[in-house]
Amino acid sequence: MKHLGIEINIKNKPELDPEFIPMHKWGEAFLQTAKEPFGFALERNDKQMYVMDTFIHGDKNHREADVYYISRMIKFNLWQKGGFRLYIKGNDSVYQALKLAYSPKGSRSFDAEFFGSLYQKEFDVVKCDELPAPFEIKKRIGGHFDGCRVGVDFGGSDYKAASVIDGEAVYSNETVWNPKINADPDYHFNGFVSAIRESAKNMPRVDAIGVSCAGLIENNRVLAAQLYQKVPKDLFDSKVREIWFRVIKEFGDNIPFEVVNDGDVAALAGSISLGRKNLLGLALGTSFIGGFVDTEGYLSNWKSELAFAPVDASPDAPMDDWTCDIGVGVHYFCQEAVIKLAPAAGISLDGIDTPAKKLKKVQNLLNKDHEGASAIFRSIGVYLGHTIPYYYESYKADSVLLLGRVVSGKGGDIILKTANTVLSEEYPGLSVELLLPDEKTRRLGQSVAAASLPEIVK
Repeated sequence: MKHLGIEINIKNKPELDPEFIPMHKWGEAFLQTAKEPFGFALERNDKQMYVMDTFIHGDKNHREADVYYISRMIKFNLWQKGGFRLYIKGNDSVYQALKLAYSPKGSRSFDAEFFGSLYQKEFDVVKCDELPAPFEIKKRIGGHFDGCRVGVDFGGSDYKAASVIDGEAVYSNETVWNPKINADPDYHFNGFVSAIRESAKNMPRVDAIGVSCAGLIENNRVLAAQLYQKVPKDLFDSKVREIWFRVIKEFGDNIPFEVVNDGDVAALAGSISLGRKNLLGLALGTSFIGGFVDTEGYLSNWKSELAFAPVDASPDAPMDDWTCDIGVGVHYFCQEAVIKLAPAAGISLDGIDTPAKKLKKVQNLLNKDHEGASAIFRSIGVYLGHTIPYYYESYKADSVLLLGRVVSGKGGDIILKTANTVLSEEYPGLSVELLLPDEKTRRLGQSVAAASLPEIVK
């Protein structure tokens, strides 16, 4: 298989998506002949800096491949780590292509506008002779179980509430809600308050409140989230960015609280229950998110919005309607992947009104040993097996914990088995253990792990 003049050897292909080109495989093949040094850096909040040094070819014959390789590496790291300023060191032709791509009418204009808005700064692409020095801020949160704690986990289809007293969950419940189709911020506010109140009533008092929530969160403030995709920008700025401060105030002025991205809380839940560090959690659910606990037990300061990071180099990859980019994780590792693959598997989902119900239909067919349904989960397993090495380059995780409704039941077993086969056959030198939640992890859950986020200062 060849793309942009780069030949790729792929043994394992998704049976329902044979045109899939693993980004990692393509990048490895590209670098075999690339010798010209090239580097970039991404600056984000508090002067944090991610720096990457790599190589390109630098000749006219490889210009398109050079631009593609660098632009996809930047795209991946932008959605994985965040950033509002891009520094470029190296080939001027590639720099000019990137400058154009991130301009208001360029191919990456959505990313530039999104991250500019996220950080309340204009996204900038800067040429430099030397890249800035890398800098990272780490924060240890979670793992606190003393006292009476509320833990809530808000997703795109439901929310889960837990009441935790000295580390023991005395109550837990799941409630369906529809935040992604509601434009009124008060719908979200009332849902948040109701969930916390439901948990609080099962305890004699509330000492701390921990929240796991889909979206980009920083210092308990909402930067962006698909939960609020129908909320107009003016209402988002005025009523959503600080929504958690208003929510917690309903329960008292001095209650310690932490609001953390649900991907990081998923990783934290796995780390606590499994007793492991250096663990990457991947939540394959309504959307797709990552979270990382490093070798010291710190949660990462990264965005890990892997739903919008590239994984497929095929020029015919499906387009994401939100970011207007192709080949990104949302179509490969969540319920959207199941829906995408269903027609090729001979499964009609016509007339089913929600993605969650469509996933449920396929899972029900799988429970009846439907071959097409099995092929869907095998194909997702192939996607995953080829993508784990790509993620490893950034996270260097020893363990990857797979979570979310897509990996529940028989589908998770098929995905895990298939991904391990791909890893052993195509990446034998990579030592990463893939895990599904055990009973202890399931009992802990994200809502209980969320309860452990704040520290109670005595």
